[in-house]
Amino acid sequence: MLFASRPSGAEPLSPQALAEMIMPPFSLGEPLNDKGVYSLLNSGGAEAGYVFETAPLAPLPGFSGATINMLVVLDLEGTILDVRMIEHNEPIFVSGLGDAPFHKFLEQYRGLSIASSIVVGTPYGDAGSGGSLVYLDGVTKATASVRIAHESILGAALAVAREKMQGLASGPPAHPDPTVDEDLSWDDLVAQGIVTHKRVTNAELDALFAGTLWEDDDPEARDYPDEAYLDLWVVDIGPRSVARAVLTPAGLAELEQFLTISPDDEPILVIETARHGLVSADFVRNTAPDLLSASQNGLPVALRDSDLLIDLVPDAPDGTALILRTDRRLGFDPASKWELHLSATRAHGIFQPQIGTQTITIPHQAPERFYARPHVPKPAPPWLEALRSRQTDMIVLGVLLVGMLAALLLRQSQMAGRRVLTPVRLATLAIVLGFVGWWGQGQLSIVTVLGTLRTALEGGSFAFLLYDPFSLAVWAAAIVGFVLWGRGLFCGWLCPFGALQEFAHHLGRLLRLPQIRLSKRWDGALKKVKYVVLAGLIGVTFLVPDQIDKAAEVEPFKTAITTYFVREWYYVAYAAFWLLSATVLFKGFCRYVCPLGAVMAIGGLIRGRDWIARRSECGSPCQLCRVKCQYQAITPKGDIQYSECFQCLDCVSIHDDATRCVPLIIAARRAEKV
Repeated sequence: MLFASRPSGAEPLSPQALAEMIMPPFSLGEPLNDKGVYSLLNSGGAEAGYVFETAPLAPLPGFSGATINMLVVLDLEGTILDVRMIEHNEPIFVSGLGDAPFHKFLEQYRGLSIASSIVVGTPYGDAGSGGSLVYLDGVTKATASVRIAHESILGAALAVAREKMQGLASGPPAHPDPTVDEDLSWDDLVAQGIVTHKRVTNAELDALFAGTLWEDDDPEARDYPDEAYLDLWVVDIGPRSVARAVLTPAGLAELEQFLTISPDDEPILVIETARHGLVSADFVRNTAPDLLSASQNGLPVALRDSDLLIDLVPDAPDGTALILRTDRRLGFDPASKWELHLSATRAHGIFQPQIGTQTITIPHQAPERFYARPHVPKPAPPWLEALRSRQTDMIVLGVLLVGMLAALLLRQSQMAGRRVLTPVRLATLAIVLGFVGWWGQGQLSIVTVLGTLRTALEGGSFAFLLYDPFSLAVWAAAIVGFVLWGRGLFCGWLCPFGALQEFAHHLGRLLRLPQIRLSKRWDGALKKVKYVVLAGLIGVTFLVPDQIDKAAEVEPFKTAITTYFVREWYYVAYAAFWLLSATVLFKGFCRYVCPLGAVMAIGGLIRGRDWIARRSECGSPCQLCRVKCQYQAITPKGDIQYSECFQCLDCVSIHDDATRCVPLIIAARRAEKV
């Protein structure tokens, strides 16, 4: 697969590789710039659109810190013909869900216009009823990654549209506003510039053909240089006030009947009073005029004769007149500037004459006041869409986090009560495992830390963090925990895999398995391993970034939490090893190997207080808390190693219990003797 073989940050694909990804009958054309944009050719070799990669045009970092690079095929009208994956390092897909869900997500773009308001997710509130937003189905467990891919696709496509497709409409075109009613005359239209007038003399026409084969083939132009070759009047009669100033009541009635049948057509009146004549002798009514064409913003506008009765008011010029029509649904915006092109032709020779053509361009723009624009619902910012799509989950998570913070901060002693602590703790960990982990996919990972670090050093955007508001809320709680307690809030209470390990420990005790407690020497040495693992991952991130997704598998989180153990056997075996080891060695992965735990310990250095109460007797002579601490986070002197404290509250429970705390027991006995 292409994306599996290319390193992160690689050069754009070669033309040969791109050509293999283009579906027939299309083919790859010539490069159009130095950013990997190519022309798309149809089966006849004519330009049919554009082919480009997203990474050079919209380099948004994914969760690994690397961009998600896709191939986009766009036609000339801004419709997406195809989107294909080239390269990505999103961990959830690379070694979790597989790439099939990602490919299926990208298939939804086919046939969509980049002028549409496209969002990832489901309609919020009544947005789905009668709205013009286009909703794409996301990928469960990978919502953040597909949102980043979505923004990359649209960002790159719009960049190409701005450079190569100036005529791409940014929204529905304007249409005549039926509520506008002005009393106008032909003279008013001319005076206000609502009618465009263009006059070209014979001398000016001769100048256009000067130096060509046809410069002497129009005797009339040579003999009467000051007379008019073209005397043209152009007016958009879609607005009723304008049409009423141009047409008689009979002509207006026929026009209105026509617009009732074809409400999306914009009628344009052209009058020519000189010798151009607007059309050739071969012109057929109700077809495209052979000597007239139009364009807007560099793109052609389709014109056809409307075949209507043209009955003009007496003040209008008397000459050849046509009412042309163009369909606003094809992108024509009557309230924006557009150009009418007239072909001036000359024939050289008698028996088989050679025809020469020069183009006369007449710009025209109708006043905005006669038109209305449909309201285009703008998609909410991606972070808000992500938040809305998980509104219920976020409310439940918010209640859980606020309640947990309040209880630990304000009711710590009550929670640490001997009869309360274990059931409260196990119930909380069950909620964290089930809701935060398996349901909410809020298991934090070192991948996010490494991606953020890489983005910071490369000066990229941190917007990718906003695409997963659920995990971001857990991160916010963990950071608050740094200040109040150190690493303990997340590692002891909010980590789903940590909760799973703790349940494994209780299972081991229930089965009466022998428990391993390492010596102080070995415990201290192994606790340094997690910092080595963290340093190694940072090195991989910058030295061989294409391997970071594999290196990050040192965390079994994706296997145990994200994919529910539905993965390759070796990943399952690795996660199972740590859970089985937890039945005899208390939370060995968390204490000794977890790189995220190392980050949490470093973050905990900003802790603002020593929140675990101590007595002078702690450590000497009393060693009870140290012996009971399963994390081995208390020194022989009785000091708390907050960088290793998981906030289990066991020592707090002992400290406040007059029946277990040795200094309190001794003090009580002395009081009894007195």
